[in-house]
Amino acid sequence: MQSNWQEPFFRGVALDAWRYITSAEMTRTEVDFLERALGVGAGAQVLDIPCGNGRHAIELAGRGYKLTGIDLSEEFIREARNAAQAVRWVRDDMRSLSWASEFDGAYCFGNSFGYLSPDEARRFLGAVAHALKPGARFIVDTGMVAESVLPSLGQGRWFRLGDILMLSENRYHPEESRLDIDYTFVRAGEVETRPTASYVFTAGELCRMHIEAGLRPVELLGSIDGEAYRLGCSRLILISARE
Repeated sequence: MQSNWQEPFFRGVALDAWRYITSAEMTRTEVDFLERALGVGAGAQVLDIPCGNGRHAIELAGRGYKLTGIDLSEEFIREARNAAQAVRWVRDDMRSLSWASEFDGAYCFGNSFGYLSPDEARRFLGAVAHALKPGARFIVDTGMVAESVLPSLGQGRWFRLGDILMLSENRYHPEESRLDIDYTFVRAGEVETRPTASYVFTAGELCRMHIEAGLRPVELLGSIDGEAYRLGCSRLILISARE
């Protein structure tokens, strides 16, 4: 699996599929959660990384926060810039952060954290901690957490997303704790398969990585409804604070 698969993957039909999955109601509900969990007031500087097409950042900016959004996808950043000029949009790799003590809060929502190898994840968390002010919170939707993903891992599933048929096919590599997923998109007679890779971390490993980076775990949640994370939850949302 090539290490920079994200750049060719996040364009065209894959982004159309993601746009179909998300909705305005879903965005508002998730931003309600982010607003509560960040615990900052209007005017606070908040980092959205990676921001995709900016759906969370735009909603938060509309509620009075000052947003910076970073994403590698040129198509998504262009869409975000066209939608909201008030947000600072930056086209860059989420692994490239150079700010120091600038943000009152940050979040990484979606499956993007899992795209990082263990070494990349540690560097990313260290850079996020460096970019946050002391005491500021970081919220990460950890994506491929082992206790949630592995017990129910299937081989392949079909999805219908508007005019797109999508097949996901999984291969797990235990020696690397890496889950490779090939997505096949079928639309208007055209078929295209794109590979992805996500690393699978345990909840304990994630907490230790955060602590090593200077981020103290505050809460482990199983959903945006606020339930505590437990074995069997479909996701892990880890909230930490910069020491």
